[in-house]
Amino acid sequence: MVKIRLQRQGAKKAPFYHIVVADSRSPRDGKIIEKIGSYNPMTDPATIVLDKEKAEQWIKNGAKPTDTVKALIEKAK
Repeated sequence: MVKIRLQRQGAKKAPFYHIVVADSRSPRDGKIIEKIGSYNPMTDPATIVLDKEKAEQWIKNGAKPTDTVKALIEKAK
């Protein structure tokens, strides 16, 4: 099963996330299929960069977004 989820980057206590499409069996920071955006919670307000067309295409093709990514997609609209 394919999921749209966050991949953690950044230093300790300074997280930065990539929004990625990955197989649900791969580890959090493991192999990905495609990077479709980024999320930086450290800025005020939080920065969300998302390719909405790619996200919609992946969801249409059966990818399931995690709860957090689903909320980020709603905020980005």
